[in-house]
Amino acid sequence: MLKHITSRWGVLVLIVLQDGTRRFSELRRQIGGVSERMLAQTLQWLEGDGLVSRVALNVVPPHVEYSLTPLGQEAAGKVSELADWIETRLPEVLAFRRGETHL
Repeated sequence: MLKHITSRWGVLVLIVLQDGTRRFSELRRQIGGVSERMLAQTLQWLEGDGLVSRVALNVVPPHVEYSLTPLGQEAAGKVSELADWIETRLPEVLAFRRGETHL
């Protein structure tokens, strides 16, 4: 489960779905660079872990919607908090890597 939540695409799916229900094509547009196959696999993993809900509507063409379950909402909140912290601290990390700062 940790691998699914913290994977590159898992994090992004959780963050995007925090804003509400999305169709597959919407998710793919909002998550730049993810292949169709990788997004489908990530959604299956997260659904299997009980974090994402998948609803297939009986229309033509097929229409599938994805949203976060209550457990997924909780996980997304934690992931977002970590992503925000990383974004805030990134300049310090980069400075450290360049040897400009020491612990």
